[in-house]
Amino acid sequence: MNAHDIIIKPILTEKSYKGLADKTYTFKVARDANKVEIRKAVEEIFDVKVEKVNTLNVRGKEKAQNTKQGRTVGKTAAYKKAIVKLTADSKTIAFFDSLQ
Repeated sequence: MNAHDIIIKPILTEKSYKGLADKTYTFKVARDANKVEIRKAVEEIFDVKVEKVNTLNVRGKEKAQNTKQGRTVGKTAAYKKAIVKLTADSKTIAFFDSLQ
């Protein structure tokens, strides 16, 4: 699997912004990727050293919607999230530097 197929996009929320000072970054990743693959992909794409990777599966939420035909229920997509902590001597990821 290609490194760019594993790391889908960064997750930019208030909680993820708090981790930027500690060199902790949050990414949406491929559902079938494991921690070792995520570590290698981040190190390859951003040229940094990864200390730790935490992963969690985010379940899709049910969304109710009122339409002209009546009430319908759908779901948002489920995805996998990875929280990546870099080593202390590693450089920061340039993309996130402009967000601080």
